[in-house]
Amino acid sequence: MEHFKISETPFLGEIAKRSKVHLVSGKNAYDNTIEALSKVDLSYAKGKKVLLKPNVGRLALAGAGVTTNPEVVAASIDAFQKVGAEVVIGESPITGVNTMEAYEVTGIAQVAKERNCLLIDMDARKFVDVALPDGIAIDSLKLCPEIMEYDIIVSIPVMKMHMHTGVTLAMKNMKGCLWRKSKVKLHMLPSVEGVNERPLNIAIADMAYALRPHLSIVDGSTCLEGLGPSAGSPKDLGIVLVGVDVFAVDAVACELMGTTAKKVPHLYLAAERGYGEIDIDKIDVTTDNWRQYTKKFEEPPKNIALNHPGFNILDKQSCSACQSTLLLFLKQHTDFLKEYYPKEEKINIAIGKGHNELPDGTLCIGNCTIKHRDKGVFIKGCPPVSSKIIEIMKIEKR
Repeated sequence: MEHFKISETPFLGEIAKRSKVHLVSGKNAYDNTIEALSKVDLSYAKGKKVLLKPNVGRLALAGAGVTTNPEVVAASIDAFQKVGAEVVIGESPITGVNTMEAYEVTGIAQVAKERNCLLIDMDARKFVDVALPDGIAIDSLKLCPEIMEYDIIVSIPVMKMHMHTGVTLAMKNMKGCLWRKSKVKLHMLPSVEGVNERPLNIAIADMAYALRPHLSIVDGSTCLEGLGPSAGSPKDLGIVLVGVDVFAVDAVACELMGTTAKKVPHLYLAAERGYGEIDIDKIDVTTDNWRQYTKKFEEPPKNIALNHPGFNILDKQSCSACQSTLLLFLKQHTDFLKEYYPKEEKINIAIGKGHNELPDGTLCIGNCTIKHRDKGVFIKGCPPVSSKIIEIMKIEKR
């Protein structure tokens, strides 16, 4: 098992006693990004291999607030190519999503093609086992090898709320550097004795030992509030944030979303270990009156079942991919389900691998529920898409 962590930032001009974050607004997403990056001396990237890591983890159209705006990615490519860097884009999406298809659907393939920028499926090669000597919930990572092969790693997330982690920003975006289904395992960890936080959040803090990016570019053009990471509502903010301290950038983003990094477990747990700065009073935001851009984001609901009367959602040890799929399905197809189960006062739907028993007649969604397939209708997939759920249910009813 290898010992690895992303090296210290090469952007030496940004290193100071206080972390700096640059905020730009007032223009379109491309121009905001170009201007924000102009505040950082990118000349250190000349002749270097640069890997841009946007959020392309799902099949979502540009402008939905679910994946990174392709214009932010386009500007990032242009800025680094201008100084003579070799630029590529890499991603390892959620289970069940084809990486190259995601690039196409999100619009990132087009801007990359126009700039002769290589797109990498980081799941295509064998993983590298990396040790985490500071780990509490996890002690190693299955890491996509490209992260070890490029000189400069840039995290380019879209600003979103998240049902499990509070927010998903530049640090959480680095979870997309974990190989294939190893990402899912972080959602299924046992409780950590003596730590009163969700194991997922502890694991992301553990992950930060190795995966702090050299530069973070947060896409705050069209964001996502409410039930993120994919079932929320778009929210226009019209900003871009840039900085070398990923935690400082995320902390400023949190403030602009109407929350604070001190309430986001994976951020404050990692900051307590000295991985970065989240105290907003110790961060220099280089834009005057930056708080004027704050827009309170709707938070994810505490209990997803409360939003769906008539349904009994049985969720044990599921990941956000299955939860998001189920929530979108309920949002779009409630009438179909009630017609399918006309005699049921409460329709039982199960996701996750942690169920010992399930009631007869349960709709079991996702591969993790396969051992209960005899209880009712079983929908395979990791996760299945809504059209597949309806297709199988119609076949089962014949």
